[in-house]
Amino acid sequence: MADWLVKTEPGEYSFDDLRKARRATWDGVANPVAVKNIRSMKVGDRVLVYHTGGEKAAVGLARVASAPRDDSKNPKLSVVELEAGKPLPRPVPLSEIRESSLFSDSPLVRIGRLSVVPLTSAQYAFLAGG
Repeated sequence: MADWLVKTEPGEYSFDDLRKARRATWDGVANPVAVKNIRSMKVGDRVLVYHTGGEKAAVGLARVASAPRDDSKNPKLSVVELEAGKPLPRPVPLSEIRESSLFSDSPLVRIGRLSVVPLTSAQYAFLAGG
């Protein structure tokens, strides 16, 4: 099982939107590295949802609910289904993430525009609150 962080602009699609839908297709990812990361996802992988924009914080839990597949709108891209989990006990802001040595080499802080980021188990535990 792998751990991931996916970024979304809350004004376009928020973690609350995912919770209301319960399950949604995670699409719109065009960066080649992020697409490669989506293609590496497996059913059951744990996912943290991160709000970009003015919020810049990890906010909720999800899991990968389908194998990756080609995006019907653009077959060069890939999508997965995500199933919503619980909100985090408290949002974890980017400033706090940057302060942790766990993330010193992470693409989360090194490549700010990367929208799908692999996490280590320790990074996932830090963000998930335990």
